[in-house]
Amino acid sequence: MSSCRPVICPPQCRINNCVIPRMVPYIHPVVFINRLTIVNVPRHFFLPINRTVIVDPGCPTTCS
Repeated sequence: MSSCRPVICPPQCRINNCVIPRMVPYIHPVVFINRLTIVNVPRHFFLPINRTVIVDPGCPTTCS
């Protein structure tokens, strides 16, 4: 019976991952804008103007 020396292999890594939740606040500012739009709407006003017009038929040339 022969005696052999032991063979040493390189080590194996075994990783056990655990997850621990950590709250990270994210702040989202929201700007509310009340927007007023001016719309031009025509409103018509009528200004009365009174004029006196003289109609002159001229001097008569014949008998009526």
